[in-house]
Amino acid sequence: MSKRIEREKKTIQVMIKMYCIDHHNSNADELCTECDALWSYAQKRLLRCPFGEDKPTCAKCPVHCYKPEMRNMVRNIMRYAGPRMIIKHPVLAFWHIVDGFKRTEKKLSE
Repeated sequence: MSKRIEREKKTIQVMIKMYCIDHHNSNADELCTECDALWSYAQKRLLRCPFGEDKPTCAKCPVHCYKPEMRNMVRNIMRYAGPRMIIKHPVLAFWHIVDGFKRTEKKLSE
């Protein structure tokens, strides 16, 4: 698996965990059922991303592979956790911002 996808997995995992701890009173070792389901879903989507190493951030991706319900959940989590990432996980936040500037040139038909 590519470093890019691994980093993306770590970033979404940290964001889900931050949100779950603060909103669902879970602890650092275990996510609530809803957040755990979202984490499993996000991993599957990342593994199947057609862009692979050239993957853009989900917000800038031309292919929205999340179901609308899951996409809304991730959007809410990112709105909450994104600003907090800068303080709690500055390296992941930095790379997520850098990845957001990348453009995907790869076409799905390739």
